[in-house]
Amino acid sequence: MSKRKLKLAVVSDIHLGTYGCQAKAVNKYLKSIDPEILVLNGDIIDIWQFSKHYWPQSHTKVVQRIFKMLANGTKVYYLTGNHDEMLRRFTDFNLGNMQLLNKLVLDLDGKRAWFFHGDVFDISMKHSKWLAKLGGKGYDLLIILNSIVNFISEKILGKGRLSFSKKVKQGVKSAIKFIDDFEETTIQLAIQKKYDYVICGHIHQPSIKTVTTDLGTVTYLNSGDWVENLTALEYNEGMWRLHHYVKEPETEQEKQEQELEEKEHSSMLNPDELFYQIISK
Repeated sequence: MSKRKLKLAVVSDIHLGTYGCQAKAVNKYLKSIDPEILVLNGDIIDIWQFSKHYWPQSHTKVVQRIFKMLANGTKVYYLTGNHDEMLRRFTDFNLGNMQLLNKLVLDLDGKRAWFFHGDVFDISMKHSKWLAKLGGKGYDLLIILNSIVNFISEKILGKGRLSFSKKVKQGVKSAIKFIDDFEETTIQLAIQKKYDYVICGHIHQPSIKTVTTDLGTVTYLNSGDWVENLTALEYNEGMWRLHHYVKEPETEQEKQEQELEEKEHSSMLNPDELFYQIISK
């Protein structure tokens, strides 16, 4: 399968280790691109909700896909988020082409791009982390129920997909206000710091918009998530685009490739080993 060559790709909020994670879609997307730089902008592994009893092979394949990209020359920046904040103790860690950071500034064709996850602007992270974690559990349960309803809707009733959490967000004024406040705060700070682009994740709201104020202009970008939106940011030849992954039925060739990969991955890290490697100091 031919790969799309990119200067830069940004993915965030994959939430590996949770039931809501669309790991197969992530793996297919990463397999379809050949970026010079890959920015993993937080909440890649959901350590908050990580359970050694739930780590499917599809989640391991995502990790292996990233390391395969590293081996093929892609520069990978892993920026920590709130769900993988435990990794912040290893900030500035380097492993070949991979670097672990809290934030990142890159020069893109003469313009300054500022990358960070965005939880620093979330008040609940600072004052009610236990409530945020509880909300994460509830969100995960909502996604599980949503997947059951979508299976019935698509396979049995022949209708389209539904999104419970999107309906909840759209219907709750406080959620809308939180998103608006998050974006406004991010934009204002980026303009003050004279950045041309500011790139975040965290709020699961994919977006690209250019904002001008009395102090200046900045392009705000959010990579969305791989639980519901299945989106990524791509930069190439001086242009940004928001990529929406569309699920398609597996072809016979893809099934054969998957079987071959499963044989190659027979010696993969088991969930217990992965869990203890992540939490060990």
